[in-house]
Amino acid sequence: MDVTYWCEMVWLPPGEVVESVAIQVEGRRIGEIRPGVPAPAGAVRLAGLTLPGMADGHSHAFHRALRGHTQTGRGSFWTWREQMYGVAAGLDPDGYLALATAAYAEMALAGVTCVGEFHYLHHAPGGVPYADPNAMGHALIEAARRAGVRIALLDTCYLTGGVGDALVGTQLRFGDGDADRWAARADELARAYQKDEDVEIGAAIHSVRAVPPEQMHAVVEFAHRHAAPLHAHVSEQRAENEACVEAYAATPVQLLHERGALGPRSTAVHATHLSDVDIALLGGSTTHVCMCPTTERDLADGIGPARRLLDAGSAITLGSDSHAVGDLLEEARAVELDERLATGERGHWRAAELLHAATAAGHASLGHPDGGCLVPGAWADLVSVRLDSVRTAGATKDSAVESVIFAGTAADVHSVVSGGRRVVADGRHALGDVGALLRDAIARVRG
Repeated sequence: MDVTYWCEMVWLPPGEVVESVAIQVEGRRIGEIRPGVPAPAGAVRLAGLTLPGMADGHSHAFHRALRGHTQTGRGSFWTWREQMYGVAAGLDPDGYLALATAAYAEMALAGVTCVGEFHYLHHAPGGVPYADPNAMGHALIEAARRAGVRIALLDTCYLTGGVGDALVGTQLRFGDGDADRWAARADELARAYQKDEDVEIGAAIHSVRAVPPEQMHAVVEFAHRHAAPLHAHVSEQRAENEACVEAYAATPVQLLHERGALGPRSTAVHATHLSDVDIALLGGSTTHVCMCPTTERDLADGIGPARRLLDAGSAITLGSDSHAVGDLLEEARAVELDERLATGERGHWRAAELLHAATAAGHASLGHPDGGCLVPGAWADLVSVRLDSVRTAGATKDSAVESVIFAGTAADVHSVVSGGRRVVADGRHALGDVGALLRDAIARVRG
């Protein structure tokens, strides 16, 4: 059904806030944009600042069950990981559907219209395949559809528990035995959704810890064969770098480069601890880099060189990763604020650059280059943010983007149209009480 939205203010290309804009939505796409017009009869009015839909470039949906619980003690990355394995051990396709639906609905409430799900929880306990080997992947795709967001399911190859170590315990659920068997299963998943424009089946190398170099070719070849996104965790921790150099005489970035895993459809997630050579390889290959600041600080992993990467040629995107915080506006401003702390200087990133990372760059990294931008023919994703809340009050046309990026939160998002479907109105999701959905789904998983 065609609908016209009249927006008080809109952020339009090439990065200008325009007042009084009518946006005609035709099915799933934007049909026409008319700036500087009075509200047409029958138009749906959207107050505040309307932005393109945001893209969460890196999600592990089941990690949503960890929020708060991993904060009860001092802990470390490794104690956090044991709790993560505990949650993973208790999930089945039905439980994952419920949890992911609620997690994605929380994303939609925060203005996310596309998610990159880094999916490695493939099999039943002990690594036994379900009757449908892609049952968990299908559950995630169905969850995204119920929540009203598009999905790039980044089917992840995960073969070893560390450099040279076999999978054990809960990790057995992640593995397919070898990369060829991973590719055969992922090919089947890709065929199931090849006609669905709201679903992109991509690939992921979990990390250099989890995929030996000789196994990477099958994953890279899958991405080439399907012209699909290829993502990988990269240099998240110094210990990862040290183990990689000891085993292969190369950093993780150098190893991925040698194996053909970098390029314009690739994304390095985290990229926290990089050498000058690593930055040059990522930038020179125009590999995207997905920063996940709220997780990186939650796990005390460090602050990545985001500005240097962008200047070298790598588009920066944003992800929620462990769902420590469900707010992509917080992820965006953290890129700038964390660099201020690391350098003692302000002004590394303009608000418009951070908004581009949250929108157009993120969609492109997930295989949806026709998203994240308000132009005719693009996905009809409209996210409206209040400019009269206690956080954003006082914003003007000239400061609206800065107010939203540096002070706004997910709570200020009041309306979300995703692919032509209005999934959030007056701050409420079409599924109802998302807090209750999360509570019930997490209780089911945690027992």
